[in-house]
Amino acid sequence: MSSSTDWQAVKYDEVYEEELRGLQRRRDSDPLCTVNDLEKVLQNLYIMEGAEGLGAVAAISMAATIAAHEHFIAQWKKESEI
Repeated sequence: MSSSTDWQAVKYDEVYEEELRGLQRRRDSDPLCTVNDLEKVLQNLYIMEGAEGLGAVAAISMAATIAAHEHFIAQWKKESEI
């Protein structure tokens, strides 16, 4: 990986992991939080992602945030099936 993309991968991973931790904290501490609530947040993230004028860092952060939400929601749904 070239140094010009190293920082992008590092930033993506940082944001992704931070979002997952935040989502888990929310789920653990808020008994009223549901998958549906997080799906609504995700829908808004999709809308925000489409906004024009996002710089490189903001675009990377948004992509990581969306990916973390998608992953967390999928895992939560999978747990619910068991």
